[in-house]
This record gives sequence, structure tokens and C-alpha cells, in this order.
Amino acid sequence: MKTAIGKKKVDWMITLVPFCLIMLLGAALFFFPEQSNEAISSVRFFFGDTFGLYYLVIGVAALGVSLYFAFSRYGAIVLGDPTEKPRYSFFTWGSMMFTCGLAADILFYSFAEWVMYAENPHLAELGSVTEWAGVFPLFHWSFIPWAFYLVLAVAFGFMLHVRKCGKKRYSEACRAVIGDHADRFLGRFIDLFALFALLAGTATTFSVATPLMASILVRLFGLRLSRTVITIIILLITCAVYTYAVLHGFKGIGFLAKLCIYLFFGLLAFVLLAGGQTRFILEYGFQSLGKMFQNFFELCTYTDPGRENFFPQDWTIYYWAYWMVWCIAAPFFIGSISRGRTVRQVILGGYLFGVGSTIISFIVLGNYSLGLQTAGAHDFIAQYAGSGDLYALILSVVDTMPFPTFVLVLTFLCMVAFYATSFDSIAYTAACYSYRSLGENEHPHALIELLWCILLIVLPIALVFSESSMNNIQSVSIISAFPIGLIMIVMVWSFLKDAGRYLCADGSGGRKEKA
Repeated sequence: MKTAIGKKKVDWMITLVPFCLIMLLGAALFFFPEQSNEAISSVRFFFGDTFGLYYLVIGVAALGVSLYFAFSRYGAIVLGDPTEKPRYSFFTWGSMMFTCGLAADILFYSFAEWVMYAENPHLAELGSVTEWAGVFPLFHWSFIPWAFYLVLAVAFGFMLHVRKCGKKRYSEACRAVIGDHADRFLGRFIDLFALFALLAGTATTFSVATPLMASILVRLFGLRLSRTVITIIILLITCAVYTYAVLHGFKGIGFLAKLCIYLFFGLLAFVLLAGGQTRFILEYGFQSLGKMFQNFFELCTYTDPGRENFFPQDWTIYYWAYWMVWCIAAPFFIGSISRGRTVRQVILGGYLFGVGSTIISFIVLGNYSLGLQTAGAHDFIAQYAGSGDLYALILSVVDTMPFPTFVLVLTFLCMVAFYATSFDSIAYTAACYSYRSLGENEHPHALIELLWCILLIVLPIALVFSESSMNNIQSVSIISAFPIGLIMIVMVWSFLKDAGRYLCADGSGGRKEKA
């Protein structure tokens, strides 16, 4: 049974410095929205345009490293005692893994992301909108993004369950490389950047997808869409989730994750079978998968050096950065729930459940609207080009489905449940960072979790009230991800070094897996 610990082990520097920084940034966005958005936009252009190759290279490297982990001698390492068995069934484990990260955003973007690419000249250069619009969502949300999660989940899992470290921080996962500097300025520097990136990732997610939830409520109850409505939704979700997390812990998260999956796949099944686009969804999805695999390395390495269309700067680089800032909470959570699994099982199971669920979502929901566009039944491209309102566009897509009110309610419930599991994992990770050490049967004090729950919603609300554009919301992730990429490299290096010592010292570190 887990026991909460008090304030005596709290590292107030790690807790209060990010608190003050986020409060200052939130105040700047709230009181000086125009100037703040201009500054964010300028910094984003500098990182995305000047160092765009940096993000792309890290993406390719993460995928390669994940496969190396799975199929090398490291793959047999058990994240725990050598004879230990997994604590969760594959379905429960996969559900928790999928829902802890960007699952709410995956659902949000699945409906009509292809529309946002439609007018970029890069698609015309490749062939046609119809031919390529369904390919890029699959590319941007599948193997490389999940590779970021999985390589770090392995490193965190090794740190937590094999080395049984009491310090549950990024700096501790780098100890094999940086040594005692993990306890000094360099370690503090790493942890502060990690926490800031964690807050930035949360801000991006809430700022991007919460307005859709508000739009659904406006449609269902005849409310007026406003910043106040969006803020109230953020507050209600986070307060409800905080209460749920305190009362139920990991067991509750597991139940909620499975509920998410049932709702999620129920929605997909309804759209696939009742939406009238079954044949197009399946055939076009199969074709898009083939084109993605056929052109995968070209898509990974496209940089647009002549800046003719800015496609990688606007999309691929942003998405890699977006997933990188989520690499603070999600991999830590995945590593925590992966006790008893081998490195190989974590990597391959993550690709099977995480990537598989993501691809199914984009194929079903995205190809539904693309099928209507191709058939000439609706012109979603013209609607988005005229208004630029992605939320209204998604509601228009839902309006074309049978029983649209039912679909809206189901979508809303899915997003709330996804946010709940994501927010639980974020708050837990951040609260763990606040402690100098945590024993195996200890977890953060409720008041420390409450502090982080409050802190996690400051920046999203500030972005909402500053009326930041989608571009500037994306910028927060791109800026924050830059130092995280460097820390990720050190973490992977540290795991290889420490795991190599472990294998040399203890030949029983791995186990033979059943075929």
C-alpha cells in the first residue's frame, strides 16, 4: 500500500522556480497579449527556421534507437527483478500508455487535419491533395512521435525498477553520463528545463483542444462561446481529475484508461460502420499507409532548403517538438507502469498499441471527411480557407454523420476521459519532481499535487485570454523542445552506459521471451 509523505522531502527550489516563471509568463500573456505573442512568434521563427534540421535529425535518431533497443541485447532486460511478471495485463497497460499522452489531441486532429495541409503547395508538388492529404497525418502521428516516448520510457523504467532510484527526475536518468553533477547545478538546470517543457506541453494541449470541447457544449446547450466558457471547462476538468486522482491513484487511472479506449473505439466503429464512407475509409487508409511506408525516409528528411513552401517548418518540425515536450510526463508514466516487462516488450508493445490506435483514429475519422470532399458532397477545404476556424469545421464534419448529437456527446466524453488520464500522469510526474527522493511505496503529498494542478492550468488559461493564434500556441512547444532534445540525447547515452554495466555484472538481467 502506498503512503503519502509530507513536506520535509520537498525540494522547494525545483517546485517554486517553475511556479514563479510560469506565473510571470502567464501575467505577460494576460496583461500584454499583443507584445507577448509577437515575441513568442519571433523566437519560434528563430528556432524552427534556423535549427529545424536539429529537430528532424533527433526524430530519425529516436526511431533508430528504439529499434536498436528492441532487437539488441538490451531488449531482454526486465524492467524490475529478472523473474518479475508484468503488473498489468497487456490491454490495461496499453490503454494507460495510449491515454497518458496526446490521446485527446489525437482525437481532435483526426477529424480534419488533412484540411490544414490541403492548400500547402508541397502537396501539389508531390501530386495532388487527394493523393497525399491522408498520408501526412499518419506520418506525423505514428512511428517517430511514439519513438520519442518509448526510448525514454525504457530509460525511466530502468532507472525506477532496476536501479530503484529514489530521485524520480530527468537529471537522475542522466547520472551515468554526468555523474555527481546530477546533484549540482547541471542537474538542477536539467530538471528546471524539464519542468518548464512539461508545463509548455500541457499548455499547448489544453489551448489547442479545449476550445473544441467548448464548441460542443455551445452546440448542445445553446451557450455563447467565449474565453470564460473555455476557462471554466479547463477548471472543471482539472478539479475533477485532481479529486479523482487523489481518491483512486493508479488503480483509478487504469479503470479510466480502459473506459477511454471503449468510448474511443466505440466512436470509431460508429463512424466507420454507420457513416456511409466505409469503402473509401478502408481503401484510402490502406493506400495512405502504403504511400507512407514507401516514402517514409523521404518524409523524415524533407527540409525545404529553398523555403518554397515552409511545410516542414510549419508542420513536421512543430509535431516533433510537440511530442518532445510531452516526453517529460508520458515516458515517465509509461516507464512507471511497465514494471515486469522487458525492454523489447515496451518498445514493440508501444508501437503495436500506441501507433496502432493512433493510425486507426486518423484513418477512420480523417478519411470520413476526406471521402465526402472527394465525392463532392461537401467542400471542407473551401470552408476552412474562408474562415480558418478548425473547430467550426469539425462541427460541420460531425453534422454530416448520422445522429450528430450522439456523436458530439460521445466525442466530448472521450476528450474528457482522455484529458483526465493525461492530466493525472502529468500532475503525478510533476509532483514527484518536487521531492528530493521518494521510496518505492511512497507517493507525493496531496497538497503538492494540488499545487501542480494549479500551476499546470495557469499557462493554458493565459494563452486563451491572450487570444494566441494556433501558430503561437505551437511556438510554445517548439521553443521549449530545443533544450529537451539535448537532454534526451544524454538520457539515451546514459541508459546505454548503465544498462551495459548491468548486463556485464548480472547475466540474469534478461529473460527469454515466448515466441
